[in-house]
Amino acid sequence: MLGCGPVIVTSRPASPPPPWFYPNRLELVRYVYFPELTVYYDLHSGMYVYLDGAIWIRRKVLPPRYRRYDLRRSRYVRIRDYRGDQIDQYHKERKDRGRSSLDRKRTRT
Repeated sequence: MLGCGPVIVTSRPASPPPPWFYPNRLELVRYVYFPELTVYYDLHSGMYVYLDGAIWIRRKVLPPRYRRYDLRRSRYVRIRDYRGDQIDQYHKERKDRGRSSLDRKRTRT
């Protein structure tokens, strides 16, 4: 199956993934997180979820302040352990998201 290209399992299989999302194996993923931007992409709804001030916003396109970023070249994290609707709560509970394990060890000592 690796030679067949990307395979994505979502609750909306008719919706193609965005061009920057190319998994190389079968996964059940709802959200993708861009730690440098603090932006999530919801594969289920096709919406970006980002902070605007202290409010989480859901939109089909990112606002102009993100235009200089090429999401195809940006580091992202597949959120494998959460498939609910409240990604803001998930984010709040995991404030160290995007930091390396080395960074976390440094802050503990």
